[in-house]
Amino acid sequence: MKVQIAESWKKVLQDEFEKPYFEELTKFVKQEYSSNICYPEGNKIFEAFNLCDFNQLKVVIIGQDPYHGPNQAHGLCFSVNEGIAHPPSLINIFKEIEADIQIPYPQSGKLERWAKQGVLLLNATLTVRAHEAGSHQKKGWEEFTDAVIKIISKENEHVVFLLWGGYAKKKSVLIDSKKHCVLTTGHPSPLSANRGYWFGNKHFSKANSYLKTNNLPQINW
Repeated sequence: MKVQIAESWKKVLQDEFEKPYFEELTKFVKQEYSSNICYPEGNKIFEAFNLCDFNQLKVVIIGQDPYHGPNQAHGLCFSVNEGIAHPPSLINIFKEIEADIQIPYPQSGKLERWAKQGVLLLNATLTVRAHEAGSHQKKGWEEFTDAVIKIISKENEHVVFLLWGGYAKKKSVLIDSKKHCVLTTGHPSPLSANRGYWFGNKHFSKANSYLKTNNLPQINW
C-alpha cells in the first residue's frame, strides 16, 4: 500500500512503512475494506497526520479505537463529522474545557480546528469494522502508533502528551518525560467521569501554560 500521508510524517515514518508487520497490516486492512463496511473512509485513515504537521506538533491526545457507527469517524480521535451528535466522551471533553478555560460549548464536534494548530489526535488503532468495536485491534496498528509516539518523543521537544484513561496512560513508558510534558487523568467517558476521574483535571489550561513557558504558541481550544 502506498501510504497517503503528509510529507513531514513520511520522512520520519518511512522505515516503519517498510517493516514486515506493516505489510501484513496493509493486507489485512485492504481485505477488510473490500469485504466489509469499515471506518473511517479509506482516504481518512491517516487524517490525523495529514492535518497536523510533524514539525508544528505541540500536543498529542491518544484515543483507542475509531467510532464504529455511520458518519462518525473521520480519522481524528474523539472527533466526529459535522452535524453528528456528540458522543458522551466528547461532551465531557467540551464540558471540562468550558469549566477550565471558559470557552463556550461548541456546536461542532469536528476537531479539525485543533489538528491544524498542532494537536495530533491519535487513535492507537486507526481503523474499525462497522458496529464492531475493537475489531481491528492487535493486527499491527498498535505497533505502528507506538512507533509514532516513540519517534515524536525522540525527534521533538516540549510536546504535551494528554493521556486519558488506563489504556492511554500505559503509553507513558514510550515518552521521555524530561523533554516533554506528560499529563494523565481518567477517561472522559461517563463511566469514569461520573466517578470523579475526569472533571477538574484542567489539562487544557495546563497544556497551554507549558507551551507558553517554552515560548510556543498556545492552542485555541
